[in-house]
Amino acid sequence: MTITLDELVTKALRREAPSRAAAERLLSEEFDVLDVVAAAGRVRRHFFGNRVKLNTIINMKSGLCPEDCTYCSQRLGSDSEILKYSWVKAEEAATAADEAAEAGAKRICLVASGRGPGQRDIERVSETIEAVRRKQPDVEICACLGLLGDGQAEQLREAGAYAYSHNLNTNERRYAEICSTHAFEDRVETVRNATGAGLSPCSGAIFGMGESDEDVVSLAFELRELDPDSVPINFLIPMEGTPMAGEWRLTPQRCLRILALYRFFFPDVEVRLAGGREIHLRNVEAMALQLANSIFLGDYLTSEGRTGDQDRQLIADAGFVVEGSRERTLPQQREDLVNIRRRGVGTDVASNV
Repeated sequence: MTITLDELVTKALRREAPSRAAAERLLSEEFDVLDVVAAAGRVRRHFFGNRVKLNTIINMKSGLCPEDCTYCSQRLGSDSEILKYSWVKAEEAATAADEAAEAGAKRICLVASGRGPGQRDIERVSETIEAVRRKQPDVEICACLGLLGDGQAEQLREAGAYAYSHNLNTNERRYAEICSTHAFEDRVETVRNATGAGLSPCSGAIFGMGESDEDVVSLAFELRELDPDSVPINFLIPMEGTPMAGEWRLTPQRCLRILALYRFFFPDVEVRLAGGREIHLRNVEAMALQLANSIFLGDYLTSEGRTGDQDRQLIADAGFVVEGSRERTLPQQREDLVNIRRRGVGTDVASNV
């Protein structure tokens, strides 16, 4: 029995994921890409209306990474002519955050290269969070520092971080093909640790690395198990000096299908257009806003983005509005899923087992 796009929409509005077979059909040519975008766009508008959330990246430590992720220009052995520097001062980062917030950014992402932070690094980031908060108390601060050790997520939460970002990047089956210095499970554990510490979990993917339709769908299921609040969708920029230089595999239509698929898997979650969007979506980027409700504003970690004026014009031309700093991003309906336990151990009411 096959499923229609209308039935997929109905399932998504109930927050139910597509079956594997239905998901793979979305990536195929079976459905016209415009029909797929229109269907997933209904889900996006149901939960997020016409709002687009703006986020910005502050690269606090660039290059010099000991990990060998093949897609990354900051990797060990990279010959990419990127900026390389150690930790920027807290006030410099806070000034950049202030400028971004004044330009409309609601979330400030503090990112640093490396396997994971040491204790001094946690202290540096905590100082930066404090400096950002002095100027912009209402912004969400997201840290992205690599694999976390024991207690580090709690320290970041206590310092004032709102979220922690750590992408799975690709599915478990093929993870060893893109990295040998850590494992897929290491990334999963970090996301779970961040969630357990009370940080909003942010975890997504990079596409264009030779993954099959089956891989794209498998990763969606694996990410869904982590129940993230935001899912960044990156499209590979095959930087010179990395093992993936010259790997230009994506088309705008492929990118739209992937975004639509992830909207069906994450109907009420912040799906964010991230790195490579300008390069790979090209003239259909406005159409991608029918699927994603969040974008990065300004430059990325090692590559440049468009100007803020260009992105704000893109949003306006597509009929969307920038989400305000005091507006709720995730829909109110998610709170309906939370029920305080009042049965089982510690009560006089039988459990539900």
